[in-house]
Amino acid sequence: MSDGVRVAGNADRARIATLFARAFADDPAMAFLFPDVAQRAKRTPRLFGTLFDGDALGGMRLITQGGEAATLWRGPGQSQTGLLELLPQAWPLLRTFGLGLGRALAVSQAIDAHLPKTPHWYLHIAGCDPAAQGKGHGGIAIRSGLARITGSGLPVYLETANPKNLGFYQALGFDLTDTWEVPRGGPRFWSLLRP
Repeated sequence: MSDGVRVAGNADRARIATLFARAFADDPAMAFLFPDVAQRAKRTPRLFGTLFDGDALGGMRLITQGGEAATLWRGPGQSQTGLLELLPQAWPLLRTFGLGLGRALAVSQAIDAHLPKTPHWYLHIAGCDPAAQGKGHGGIAIRSGLARITGSGLPVYLETANPKNLGFYQALGFDLTDTWEVPRGGPRFWSLLRP
């Protein structure tokens, strides 16, 4: 497409994992998953690398030409993360979360419980490097993904644990549909849907 966004390949894995780690460094969900700041900085690139790998099939991975922003999408029927899908990633996830695996499973289960029951596209992760924020790169990356799936006629769902993101997503046509909390002291999330 001519919007300066391209499909991300395996060669972009490390770059996107690092970008997301920086973008989500202060995110409430990441702070819950990795309470220690030093461990968060060390482990989140691994987490995002694993998620990048998992979204390769049945989804779409996009990055801006300059690498300022990226998005990971899951196609219809691919949103939920069941046990069978997690088995091949068991070792990377254990290595990433260590003793925090219980918190990670609580977040994953809560997210799965709040996904729409009808077919939809899932904007799994969207992030912009903090050094490039406020310059439109994140919006460009998301709009490019939306343009690529327009013909599907399906809504697009996302959730965020950062209330600062709500206005940004609403400006892109997403409507707030729900707010909920992860059990056992987990963060609050907001669910948004774009018809």
